[in-house]
Amino acid sequence: MRATRAVIHLDHLVHNLNEIRKLAGPDVRLCLPVKAAAYGHGAVPVAKCALENGVSMLAVATVDEGMELRAAGISAPVLLFSVPDDAELEALARARLTPFVSEPRLVLQLEKAAAAVLSGGERLAVHLKVETGMGRTGCAPDSAGVLAEVIRGCPHLALGGMATHFAAADSLSEEDVRFTQDQLAEFLQAADAVRAAGINPGILHAAASAGALTLPAARLDMIRPGIAAYGYAPSGELAGRLDLRPVMELQTEVTFVKDWPEGASVSYGRTWRASAPCRIATLAVGYADGFRRSFSPGCSVEIHGVPCPVRGRICMDQCMVEIPPQAGNVVPGTPAVVFGPSPCRTSAADLAALAGTIPYEITCGISHRVPRVYTG
Repeated sequence: MRATRAVIHLDHLVHNLNEIRKLAGPDVRLCLPVKAAAYGHGAVPVAKCALENGVSMLAVATVDEGMELRAAGISAPVLLFSVPDDAELEALARARLTPFVSEPRLVLQLEKAAAAVLSGGERLAVHLKVETGMGRTGCAPDSAGVLAEVIRGCPHLALGGMATHFAAADSLSEEDVRFTQDQLAEFLQAADAVRAAGINPGILHAAASAGALTLPAARLDMIRPGIAAYGYAPSGELAGRLDLRPVMELQTEVTFVKDWPEGASVSYGRTWRASAPCRIATLAVGYADGFRRSFSPGCSVEIHGVPCPVRGRICMDQCMVEIPPQAGNVVPGTPAVVFGPSPCRTSAADLAALAGTIPYEITCGISHRVPRVYTG
């Protein structure tokens, strides 16, 4: 096995879920998003661990992601966040995935697909998505009652819940807090309209990680904590509100060590030159693994617990670091930690800050050629 690997600390996932449970309270259900391979952590092992530790529902972005869970023997309810293709609807129904629906056309197409594959009076659950300010998918709040009536008229469908999604719940600015509160109010009005039509709206859910942290009233019947479950706050403003432990650790090892003279350059473009004689180590990790070229200059990896700065541009499959004297004896085969949980000083959030992005993108970006190794 190649030395570069992503170690997934499942005990940290369990810890984070317990912290989220304490925040939400015992009566609020947890739906764990495992889309995008569980944010890069591996959908099936993460889903199984989560379901054993208090999660009652999962969520994916594509039909294929849902079918992967079903093929692994996972029978728990699985929400489908994104709009499926018409060609996928029978497969969706056969897998008993629970899609978000935003307009009558999809509802009627799902009814047709469910009628073709379900029998014995079984109904396919759907969740009605309400657009309150995200600008992505969802029906207008004042159309929710009408859409619920369309669902009620379908003998092979059942309204299992209603959902919306907050656009700026990770911000504590006065304007954004007010916007999130307004979104919640619109959503609750839509749910009231469904009830007024004599229809049970089912499970109400609006808050992902950020909303669960910043707006207790938005926790409703269920929350969808994604990034918090994987160990990171949704934004810097919300850091420290929960005791979260990063679940992913990216490890590699030294493949080559050399003494490097003063004035000699390293890597493409000769962007870095040694200001004094030093030791340079080559590591078996590069941007094809998800260690992005934009992380340099500025990032370090840890060898023997000592930060070793990346020198020159990160290559596709390798990178080079300077070995400070305090790192001690470094030879080919010496382990290195790119990012991870404590005690490593660098986290995915630190790398995200270097690249001007968010930790979600860092963990999702660890490529498929990097094996996931599960522990804890």
